[in-house]
Amino acid sequence: MQNNSSAAADPTGWHGTTILCVRRDGHVTMAGDGQVSMGQTIVKGNARKVRRIGNGGSVIAGFAGATADAFTLLERLESKLERFPNQLERACVELAKDWRTDRYLRRLEAMMAVADKDRSFTLTGTGDVLEPDDGVIGIGSGGNYALAAARALLSIDGLSAEEIARRAMKIAAEICVYTNGNVIVESI
Repeated sequence: MQNNSSAAADPTGWHGTTILCVRRDGHVTMAGDGQVSMGQTIVKGNARKVRRIGNGGSVIAGFAGATADAFTLLERLESKLERFPNQLERACVELAKDWRTDRYLRRLEAMMAVADKDRSFTLTGTGDVLEPDDGVIGIGSGGNYALAAARALLSIDGLSAEEIARRAMKIAAEICVYTNGNVIVESI
């Protein structure tokens, strides 16, 4: 599962993933599609790219990129959360530092969206720990489609974070060929 930006560097041609995080009215929802593609072939349609991690599942994480790389980063983030319990930002910053400076981690090709009850962040291999102004994050090949749809849906009163995430993921799946409608949703 890799986003298009690194596809040129990836000789296997793995593509895919749409991860969306929506924060609204004190709730946060993260959604991820289930499609894994290799070149123009769908290899798997029900991958689980969104997971609960941390102390009692208090953090939701979604990943886009090479699967093994993403799992390595998830494990590293979990260890940072154990070291810095209830300090998501600190754990993310520490992971980003390691990711950027460690010779092995530097080669990992993935992105992560993480959220707890209070904050949401995008983590990248270039050392970025980004918190969106509007509480919406979209990563992966269909991330920008889902992000745009979610931002438009935020203007509709009465929609919950989960409803916005599900509708935006449906829109992304209709536009991005590397995104399917098999969506896993986790909410806090």
